[in-house]
Amino acid sequence: MRTSFRTAVVGAVAAVTVLAGGTARATPPGPGVTGTLIARTTVGGTDYVVREITVPPGQATGWHYHDGPLHAYVKQGTLSHFDSTCASDGVYPQGSGIQEPAGPGNVHIGRNLGDTPVVLTVLYVLPHGAPFSEDAPNPGCAFE
Repeated sequence: MRTSFRTAVVGAVAAVTVLAGGTARATPPGPGVTGTLIARTTVGGTDYVVREITVPPGQATGWHYHDGPLHAYVKQGTLSHFDSTCASDGVYPQGSGIQEPAGPGNVHIGRNLGDTPVVLTVLYVLPHGAPFSEDAPNPGCAFE
């Protein structure tokens, strides 16, 4: 299943990389966290958006959630992912696929604890007009 998922995400990204894009706003980032828009299309009431997110060493995405599911592929580095209980809910090295469910009950943060920038290719599946993410307060974790 993971291989099929990774193949589907890579295929979707490859299909849309021919479209032009610009720089897009990242979720509450640490210094140097960037997001670049690769492609965006709307089908019915759903926006499909592909972005490349870069998280420098020692930085994080900030606490947030998404209004729709997110699928990502780790192109470079290792992403450490934490849920709202402050527990690690995954460590994703280069070549890994990531799935994040939607909704405010799924607050999380992605952190780069390594010494190489983390580069993600991310597919957002969002209700039309929804932001890439919704900021959330730190749920009481000793890290940000």
